[in-house]
Amino acid sequence: MWGYEGSRVVVSGGGGAGMGAAAVRHLSDLGAEVHVIDLKEPPVDVASYQAVDLRDPDATTAAVEKIGGSIDALFNCAGLAGSKFPDLDVMLVNVVGMRHLAELVSARMKPGSAIASISSTAGAGYLMNIGKWMPLVTLPGFAAAKEWCETHPEEIEGGYGPSKESIIIWTFWASYALAEKGIRVNCISPGPTDTPMMPDFEETVGKEFMDNFPVPLGRKSTPDEQAWPLIFLNSKLASYITGENLISDGGTMGATMTGCIDMSNMIPDSMK
Repeated sequence: MWGYEGSRVVVSGGGGAGMGAAAVRHLSDLGAEVHVIDLKEPPVDVASYQAVDLRDPDATTAAVEKIGGSIDALFNCAGLAGSKFPDLDVMLVNVVGMRHLAELVSARMKPGSAIASISSTAGAGYLMNIGKWMPLVTLPGFAAAKEWCETHPEEIEGGYGPSKESIIIWTFWASYALAEKGIRVNCISPGPTDTPMMPDFEETVGKEFMDNFPVPLGRKSTPDEQAWPLIFLNSKLASYITGENLISDGGTMGATMTGCIDMSNMIPDSMK
């Protein structure tokens, strides 16, 4: 049913113990030939693993060439949080490097292939900033996108939130740009998830804020609970879904939009 048996997939950020690693485990169980690009080793044996920093476009290009052949699905799971890295580095990994990898891989895709990326509810303000991010997401090539980020420090201030808004806008734009080739493009927007990045978020906004973050389902999600929506979006089961931002936050966004949850008094000064 899933359609992954014998398929060739690439997972960036598939090492360690986060959402990408969870996706790697499940994709392997589903019979996919998995190729991992990350600075951390994958959690299970895979067809290939290459230690690549997405800030290095030449290394990314070499990695895709080494994988070679036709690729059926790309999972963009690599990402940096904002507390330990400069805004520019966060944008280069989360957006510019992600987009560069997608350009390389999509050139090796046939009709029916798909791309799924991880955004975040931290990018929930994307609707108000479409005009801001369109110049970035539509620029051709890594160098031009990097230069845009370097020359727009105010736009990328904060790093993480801007990067996640950009991923959603890129998803919308790329879904149209690649539709002619029969390639689908989607993303998910998780809420708080128990991954190795959680301490970075707690450092940025405060542990108390994260511990008390309102989730109607009453808990943080697990990496597996975010991996499955990604795997679904790139599977044959989602063959008519493209250009979507699937909010996988346990109900927080919907409850906030309908006034069931009031977040206004919870937002720490660092996020205002």
